[in-house]
Amino acid sequence: MKIDLDTIEKRIDSFMERTASGPRPHLGVSTLGHKCDRRIWIMHRWGVIEKFSGRMLRLFARGQNEEPVMANYLRKAGLDLRKTGFDQVKVNFGSHVSGSIDGVILSGIPEAPAKLHLWENKTASDKSFTDLVKNGIEKSKPEHWSQIQGYLLGTFDPEFKAAYGFGNIDRALYTVVNKNSDEIYTERVRFEREKAKAIIERGKRIALLDRMPEPMNADPTWWECKFCAALDLCKISRTTKEVNCRTCAHSTAEPDGTWTCAIHAESGSIPVDFQRMGCRSHVVHPDLVPWEMKEGVGNSAVYVIPAGAGSTGTEQPKEVINGEDGIDSRELIGPSALAGNQEEQEEIVNWPLK
Repeated sequence: MKIDLDTIEKRIDSFMERTASGPRPHLGVSTLGHKCDRRIWIMHRWGVIEKFSGRMLRLFARGQNEEPVMANYLRKAGLDLRKTGFDQVKVNFGSHVSGSIDGVILSGIPEAPAKLHLWENKTASDKSFTDLVKNGIEKSKPEHWSQIQGYLLGTFDPEFKAAYGFGNIDRALYTVVNKNSDEIYTERVRFEREKAKAIIERGKRIALLDRMPEPMNADPTWWECKFCAALDLCKISRTTKEVNCRTCAHSTAEPDGTWTCAIHAESGSIPVDFQRMGCRSHVVHPDLVPWEMKEGVGNSAVYVIPAGAGSTGTEQPKEVINGEDGIDSRELIGPSALAGNQEEQEEIVNWPLK
């Protein structure tokens, strides 16, 4: 009996797409190697939520699945590798910036058998792998180098040592598997304190900004911008398609890592599950639409929408009230990828408090 393998692949990819997780609630240390402040801000604000095909999600999963395989290889090679998988250690710098470390090597690296190292593992295509072998991590993969520097800095926090019983780690082992040939690249990475501090402070600054920062390059045809998921919002339509608490003008990223709402201040921080939905009082953040904002009405905003712009499709410029006293944001800018039944969500999360 002939099996339609194409149909099986489609079913697998459909499952991957249905079960894909939403955007992370924190600003990951792994993102801070990106050159563009604006992209980091937009992604942390959930102004753009990337939607990947099932094939791409399987590719990401392959990279994640390589970690336990490589961990097993390292242990067989005599390295005392701990804190992997579900037992990973975490670093938390406050102001929303945090991350999870792939593992901690207590001993066994040939060049420094008794020295502690953090472990970071990646996979790479053949082309990317060849460049890495030629140029090393700092030049070939600066985003990975920045990630490792941030993690190493986190181990010098007294709270880190109190939580895990070790700290002040100033070396890391970086391993990369070639997905085409299964070759393994290894490099020991030295801690550079001042550069690491600058990386983390930049992340904290961006996370707490109320307004959108400048892009790395103003030209939408710049080669690095062409491949950016935030290109349309940043430079083309300049309009978000996402309705959630973080794209709302009422929300604020707080230094303690929480988000608060100006019109529900008495309810305290907004639960992450509720952040993903937003509420009827949502007002689109003025930096996430290209329209002029005028003085508001109550808890709502007044936007001046040019002729033909927005979902209103007006023939003449029009003043539109956005918020609880006017047009719902989902109607104004289109359905959000995270939008759903708001009444049901409020009942589940029980926020804001009555």
